Amino acid sequence: MELNTVKDAFDRVVKKQKLSSSKCHEAIDQVGNEIQQALAQIVSPHDLNSPADHNSILLELKHKLNAISPLHQLEGSQKELNVNLSKYPKLLDKAFNTDISKAYRNVDFDHHTVNQIIANHFYQQGWFDLGDSIINEAGEPEAANLKLQFFEMYQILEAMKTKNLEPALRWVYANREKLKHNGSNLELKLHSLQYVEMLQTGSQADALNYAKTYLAPFAFLYENEIMKLMGCLAYRGRLTSSPYADLMSPTHWEKSTEELIQQFCSVLGQSQHSPFGVVIAAGFEGLPTLLKLANVMAAKKQEWQAMKQLPVPVDLGKEFQFHSIFVCPVSRDQSSEENPPMLMPCLHVLCKQSIIKLSKNSTRTFKCPYCPAEASVAQCRQISF
Repeated sequence: MELNTVKDAFDRVVKKQKLSSSKCHEAIDQVGNEIQQALAQIVSPHDLNSPADHNSILLELKHKLNAISPLHQLEGSQKELNVNLSKYPKLLDKAFNTDISKAYRNVDFDHHTVNQIIANHFYQQGWFDLGDSIINEAGEPEAANLKLQFFEMYQILEAMKTKNLEPALRWVYANREKLKHNGSNLELKLHSLQYVEMLQTGSQADALNYAKTYLAPFAFLYENEIMKLMGCLAYRGRLTSSPYADLMSPTHWEKSTEELIQQFCSVLGQSQHSPFGVVIAAGFEGLPTLLKLANVMAAKKQEWQAMKQLPVPVDLGKEFQFHSIFVCPVSRDQSSEENPPMLMPCLHVLCKQSIIKLSKNSTRTFKCPYCPAEASVAQCRQISF
């Protein structure tokens, strides 16, 4: 069962809950309004010739409340909600196997490494209290090395939320060479954001001086971008109605923030996406296939964990594909360090072991299985991805 089915069922429960809550508040408001009106009639001063008949007021209130029928309204909406709520756990039980022990191998993990990975995940997400708790409970004080660095990153991000770019620019200046090596123009993007803000809130002279000081050094490599920024000077204070209105879009701040996170992690030698988070997400996506495989293999009295390769593919999204993988078209084996891909003179690629088998472990030439060309082992060279 696809996860979309579970999500759709969950969305239906949420919709019914919101509808039930809305009807409940509506019924309560109606009852409250009628009671308030009746109280106002009882306590209001009346002409002595027509004294207020409290009994008639209360009787009228009773008829109005019966007409509103709040209990009937609440029972109806609550019944619909309960029906969907009762179906949802059954759907979860059907969609997920609560016993996932059949879908993983017993591996002796290095607990020290695992603790560090989890602590680093919390620090990278900005959950510093959780990271500290893991370190204290696991006795891993050295895992706190990244805390201060990620703490600095989140201070920069908090400042950028208020359009304060000074902390970000200080970090960029300190790491200018590394950013240049990465091919990043983050410094230009930050100065462009600052420049556009000055055009909106400052004077034209201040914006021009800022451009001369901080944007001019980028003119040679980014001529078109600088010319566009200079054109904004003619529309100071009214950029929103100018040909350069797109420079006011919040997406420029969002993209610069995202690139700062990416470059900050790169300078630290870390992935932009937490390795722990990626592993959990990949496992979550692949788990249904592994559970189904485990059940099928168990029915056939076969042990899948003893296999070197899964008999079925576990399809993961492109976001989980970080390295190129070569599968030999002859042996159908995945390349490895011991069995690397080899480029033949005819430009076809086979794994090393396949080439050795085709040559019959000799120096003589052999025919390529995909074209008439012939080659020897010595003529094949190893390639890497």
